[in-house]
Parts: sequence; structure tokens; C-alpha cells
Amino acid sequence: MEGMSGPHVVRGSVSLPEAELMWRFSKSSGPGGQHVNTTDSQVELRFDLAATEALPPVWKARALERLASRLTDGVLSVRASEHRSQWRNREAAAVRLAALLAEATAPPPRPRRPTRIPRGINERRLQQKKQRSQTKRGRSGRDWG
Repeated sequence: MEGMSGPHVVRGSVSLPEAELMWRFSKSSGPGGQHVNTTDSQVELRFDLAATEALPPVWKARALERLASRLTDGVLSVRASEHRSQWRNREAAAVRLAALLAEATAPPPRPRRPTRIPRGINERRLQQKKQRSQTKRGRSGRDWG
């Protein structure tokens, strides 16, 4: 089962080496009848983010910072048990790990540059407020009854 669907690409030409992925299998809960009681279909995929050399240093630092709450001693863990087959759960876990790392290593968004409100719009708004105020003021003091 080594090298199931080729390298697990994080982004661009960077991929996770199969040697750095640690797989663990256990019995999965859920549907599957008698088969599920005998097969280790649940997959836990662990990746040592702190010790890896597969990611560029900038990406690694960014991922360690963004995924700090999910790490246990620098190791990122992903679990998959939604499929009945171990092979499909392995695929799901690998895809989930790659997606997680891709999101965590993405460059930060460009800072927002605040835009100025055109003077004409502000003046028009103030003019409409004055007009509304005049309308309401004109209603008071009269005998409408």
C-alpha cells in the first residue's frame, strides 16, 4: 500500500514525503455490519511538522504558528473514518492533511487600504438629514385634529 496515489502535494511543487507520514489504524465505529468489527478501517495520519525538512522554512514557521492549537509536541494529527474501506480513509486523511497544510502555509492576505468617502456623498447625506429634520419639525405645533 506504499505510495497509494502518488505524492501528496501541499502547494506548487512542494509535497509531503511518504517517509515522514506516520499511519495508525484502528477499528472504526459506525456502519459496516460484521465487517467493521474485524477490520482496522479508521486511519490516523501523523506528520511531524516541527522536524520536517520538506517545507520551506518560511512556510514551516507560518504553519507552526497557525496550527499551534492542533499540534501535539510539533506533530499534526488527522483522523478519517467516514469510509468503510481503510484505503479510502487513507486517501481522505492524506487529502485532509495536505489541505490543512496548504491553508496554513498560504501567504497572509494583503492589508486593506481604507478608502475615503467622496465629499459629495457626505454632503448629500447631510443635506437629506436636514431636509428630513425640517419635514419633522414642520409637523409639530400644528393642530392636525
